[in-house]
Amino acid sequence: MNVDNDKVAPAKKVLIVGGGGFIGGFIASESLKRGYETWVTVRESTSRRFLRDEALKFVTLDYDDATQMASALTSALPEGERWDYIVYNLGATKCTNFADFNRINFGYLRTVVGLIRDNGLTPEAFLYMSSLSALGPNDEKCYRPYDSTTIPQPNTRYGLSKIKAETFLQTLPGFPWIIFRPTGVYGPHEQDYLMMIKSIDSHVDFGVGYRKQLLTFIYVEDLARAVFDALPSEKALRHAYIISEPRSYSQREFRSLVARLLGRKFVIPIRLPLWATYVVSVLAEKIGVVRMKPSTLNRDKYIIMRQRNWSCDVSDAECDFGFRASIPLECGLARTIEEYRNACADGKAKKD
Repeated sequence: MNVDNDKVAPAKKVLIVGGGGFIGGFIASESLKRGYETWVTVRESTSRRFLRDEALKFVTLDYDDATQMASALTSALPEGERWDYIVYNLGATKCTNFADFNRINFGYLRTVVGLIRDNGLTPEAFLYMSSLSALGPNDEKCYRPYDSTTIPQPNTRYGLSKIKAETFLQTLPGFPWIIFRPTGVYGPHEQDYLMMIKSIDSHVDFGVGYRKQLLTFIYVEDLARAVFDALPSEKALRHAYIISEPRSYSQREFRSLVARLLGRKFVIPIRLPLWATYVVSVLAEKIGVVRMKPSTLNRDKYIIMRQRNWSCDVSDAECDFGFRASIPLECGLARTIEEYRNACADGKAKKD
């Protein structure tokens, strides 16, 4: 009888920094689907609502305590081992104090990367989840799409913190970084686009400004798949990529699509002039400060909403690691709306 002495190679290890949120949960799920040994960093207070798979392993970090983080990261694995891939998904998209954007989006990254390098934990690839906002406003005359030649000119505090983090990584000698700049990420559990869906479900569509606006989207599962397509790719190392469905939509197209999927035949489009939107944003921001709770609508968000051109060229990602947005907006919205309706039904059932 022949005996096969070949050993099965151990599964590669993935560490997801900041896995407790909307995107992080899908990244963790995709990692497990691909057979990776999947680790997720969480705070003591982090909800594990989207991290319930028993195969997940956790590292608890206090991002304001470098000593605690060093101990937790170095003791998580047996001596001499390291994570093969690290996905850095930690970040703040809205803050009561705008200074927190720099502290969280840049400061935490710098600390974590420093600990990884100092303790011999540098992975084969380190993917940083940035944002299209790191590039700032785009061409609003000819509506030329963002591409690899677009020069970053961020005009929001959020965008500035992201480009600062990107620049930090890009200046590290020999560090195996990959940067993703996704456009608007949507899907089940996401809250900002859910507000728009709820509004249209109530027969009202709020828009900002009167000039033509092109919107782009990426379904969260497509983004998660792109992460794990890029990590093993040597061509992707030390490159930044725009991640988006490769077509844009007008506000009217988006509204009509959501309304049709919701079964709403009559929706009232309401357009607020930019000056009125700015006033509302300032007031909402101040109310958030008083309540000590970040407001979805604020001055940073106003700048993003007034931008007219979010069209994207994703050919670099398609060429270098075979990126393909397989879920078009209609399909992704259908899944998102189904989740929304299920949540509404569950909430109603609990009340009854």
